[in-house]
Amino acid sequence: MAPRLIACRLVVVLLSLFAVGACAPRPVVRLDPAAAKVGTEQTMLYATTRNAGPGAGYGDKRNYDPSFGQVSVSVPPAHRPGYLEAGDGTPDPARYFTFTDARRYPSAARFRNRLAAAMKARGNRDVVLFVHGYNVNFAEGAMRLAQFMTDFDMNATPVYFSWSSAGKLLYYNHDRDAALFARDALQRTIEEIRRAGARSVTLVAHSMGAFLSMETLRQMAIQRPGWPARAIQMVVLISPDLNVSVFKAETRRIARLPQPFVIFTSDKDRALALSAFISGQKHQLGDIESIDDIAALPVTVINVTSFAEGRDFNHNIVGTSPALINLLKDSARLGAYVRSLQRQNVIEGTTAVVRRATEVLLNPAGKGMPAEMEE
Repeated sequence: MAPRLIACRLVVVLLSLFAVGACAPRPVVRLDPAAAKVGTEQTMLYATTRNAGPGAGYGDKRNYDPSFGQVSVSVPPAHRPGYLEAGDGTPDPARYFTFTDARRYPSAARFRNRLAAAMKARGNRDVVLFVHGYNVNFAEGAMRLAQFMTDFDMNATPVYFSWSSAGKLLYYNHDRDAALFARDALQRTIEEIRRAGARSVTLVAHSMGAFLSMETLRQMAIQRPGWPARAIQMVVLISPDLNVSVFKAETRRIARLPQPFVIFTSDKDRALALSAFISGQKHQLGDIESIDDIAALPVTVINVTSFAEGRDFNHNIVGTSPALINLLKDSARLGAYVRSLQRQNVIEGTTAVVRRATEVLLNPAGKGMPAEMEE
């Protein structure tokens, strides 16, 4: 059998395996205001390049200029860390994440005013900006951020950036184009967050959202050298679906990376294995074989392979492993945790420094955070 035909058949087999997990109903924005009294409510401001859909939701068509608003999600009382209890579309706040409120802002000025008020109410000017990944619709990304905020007990104001992923398994190339399309809108969102008075911005990006985020930081650096490190105080890339050589080229143009700069990887990430295969590569950044390739960069690579449980194709272990969540949430701030990792081996794992990069192999037997980081 010809090698090309073998490769094509292998892709079909792999995609069919992924499709098994894609048959469940997808969440939608369906409001149940009474759910706010049942679960724990998380309110998030958002910016999106998606077209306004029927009701309070958004579709997958692309808008050049971002739209702004806020959504509130009730986290069910029986929620288990590491799980996104999304349900079948019928609101049941006792069991599932449920949307309680959704508002569209008429302007960026309203977004800035509401963000400033939210930071004041929280008592700090820290913002977590979350960028979702491939095959995610608007509702799923909002629910995932609500889960992160709850599970990691983040004391920061959440902002959700939703680019126009099709939310369909076989639309990988569509999503890459949609991510590139959203670069200007993500930059605009970061600028608006800073204009609202944010003191510290942590950019958290998952999967293809990391590709979008790095492209955005690159263009920001081209326009205003050094500005990415001044605008963003910390970057966290979770399972980044990003070619390693492209990542290195982006960092070369950015020059001064925001610090800390954290990359969560896994050797068992099946989604990235398929992405690399389709792209003609052995590995992506999120399942990088060795940090020797990026040793010249001031980054911290945290390998969480030992926490893989098989859920979500091991493509979001940070968000799906209760043991890992329990380990990381001991730190009030991940940045302080990473700085401590760079100074010493603080857990039962392996810490290695290769030139400027730090690699940490986490395992479930970790001792937790050092006392100096506990509050």
